[in-house]
Amino acid sequence: MSTSLETPDTPSPAASEASSPDRDMAQLGLAALLVVVGVYTLYDASTLRVGFGDPVGPRLFPYVIGSVTVVLGLLLALATFRGSVPEAEGGEDVDLRHPADWLTVAKLVGVLLFTVLTISFLGWAVSGALLFVGCAWSLGSRTLVRDVIAGAVLAVASWYFFHEGLGVILPAGILDGVL
Repeated sequence: MSTSLETPDTPSPAASEASSPDRDMAQLGLAALLVVVGVYTLYDASTLRVGFGDPVGPRLFPYVIGSVTVVLGLLLALATFRGSVPEAEGGEDVDLRHPADWLTVAKLVGVLLFTVLTISFLGWAVSGALLFVGCAWSLGSRTLVRDVIAGAVLAVASWYFFHEGLGVILPAGILDGVL
């Protein structure tokens, strides 16, 4: 009587090689998409008209992004052809038997709609602070004072960052002249 080292639960190495795919076609599709987007970015950067005032110019960033995207696409295709298959994710710690919390989703949508409707009148500093407070409340926070302080600090700081640092004009609203 001969005994086998393999148990019925473990497949033989030949069976596992036969069941694993040689190439993941989704990876090849993603690699092709990366190359196409990178090539288009490079082409689009080459059509930018640049003056002579800035030695670096506005084309540098799209050239770098386009080149990196093409290289990553080619590396992904190479890895796929070599047989690299992505490892399955373990999953999140979510119980899928529980239904979605539509009340929280509705609260968040309401807060976002309120922000969209009031940002031109109230301005970003006030509307952004209310957005933060409303989202924190929707997601379960019960410390109103802390949320208001954090929302006000974040909204005013982001207003100054965009307005002064980046030159992007956000509406000041009712705080026009104060900010």
